[in-house]
Amino acid sequence: MPEMFLRRLSRWQGEGQREAVADLYADLYAGLHADTSGGAGSGVRQAFLRRFEHDVQQTDFDMVVAHVAGNLVGCLYGYRAERGGEWWEAFRHVLSPAVVEQTASGRVFLLSEVMVAPLERGSDVAYRMRALLLTRHTSDVVVAVIRPDDDQGREVLQAWDWTKLGEFAPRQEGWLRPPSPMP
Repeated sequence: MPEMFLRRLSRWQGEGQREAVADLYADLYAGLHADTSGGAGSGVRQAFLRRFEHDVQQTDFDMVVAHVAGNLVGCLYGYRAERGGEWWEAFRHVLSPAVVEQTASGRVFLLSEVMVAPLERGSDVAYRMRALLLTRHTSDVVVAVIRPDDDQGREVLQAWDWTKLGEFAPRQEGWLRPPSPMP
């Protein structure tokens, strides 16, 4: 079995990997979303690239990628979320008062994307990427937002013992990492 290599990427390195990450995303999600743009997965890929372009510009963007035999098999990234940002409007009504207090200090990290190639699922790729990424964010409130129909995302967050905070519009679920010094 080939060895897996994890690598933390800076904002600029992440931007340099955008095409490979978009390819992985399109491969994973093209079949799940209706795509009327002509190419196989091209609409899904373009929508991902728009989101990635936004995310990579955010404060304290942080990213980890996983490679096996030279192939990209996983990616996980997020950024420090501004309290007054779009995420806050969705979350502020479901966060506990203690968590709301922590957000005032600007210590909220929004886990934006988790991707693992199907052949690598079940081999701790997501867990290892998360552990590396969150070593810099042990004292942060870490949140994630997923679509209610994202069964795989929900399974991952549940396996990590994250808490579902609730559902809110437009069709999203909020999740919170358990309080712990460990990622």
